[in-house]
Amino acid sequence: MSAVERGVDGHGRAGRVLSGLAVAVGCLLFLGGFGWAALLYRPYTVPTDSMAPTIGRGDRILAQRIDGGEVRRGDVVVFEDEVWANVPMVKRVVGVGGDHIECCDKQGRLMINGKPVEEPYLEGSGPASPTGFSATVPEGRLFLLGDHRSDSLDSRSHMTDAGQGTVPRDAVRARVDATAWPVSGWGMIERPGAFAALPGGTSRPGPLPLITTCVVVGAVLILGGAAVGALAQRAARGGKAAVATHG
Repeated sequence: MSAVERGVDGHGRAGRVLSGLAVAVGCLLFLGGFGWAALLYRPYTVPTDSMAPTIGRGDRILAQRIDGGEVRRGDVVVFEDEVWANVPMVKRVVGVGGDHIECCDKQGRLMINGKPVEEPYLEGSGPASPTGFSATVPEGRLFLLGDHRSDSLDSRSHMTDAGQGTVPRDAVRARVDATAWPVSGWGMIERPGAFAALPGGTSRPGPLPLITTCVVVGAVLILGGAAVGALAQRAARGGKAAVATHG
């Protein structure tokens, strides 16, 4: 074999190795990302406007499986409670055990333990609730409200229940991290800054951004590796043809 032929084969072999490595790493990231997401997250569809504008009717959301003990104020959670029809519901946690929740102050704001809370995520520019209320949250329970306060059946609708409209922490199934559909509305659910100053602070976002990065990078490596392999094979065939012509 001539030096030219060896060079052609060498370049082709290097291209194939690089292509195979990229595809292998890409598959690992792509499939690993989906597997990781399947272990940590569950998809839900929201059937009402009670969480608008944060989450609209028909939106598909991704919620991280968590234990009720991990819930913090400001979290948007998926929960099931027999008093609330025993079906998955999505609401925002505004109070935890020991909190006194009331509405509204003179500026129309929600009050937690006597402190006003700014809620920029609410639908409309009116008060935090069209009807006034006051409740003390028992230990181990949560007080939940929808972001569309004038169109939400939430803790305010269950004030006459034994728990003053609250649900037990173990009723929580997951914490919403993002809206996944429609694509135009895709985005992470932010933790409200107003709750960060309260005792316990806010929860940390789940690993969804990292998982998404793994899947996207994996897909790019798979496609890129396949393209490099195809180009390497074409270059090798072209080089051998040129050697044969001049041989």
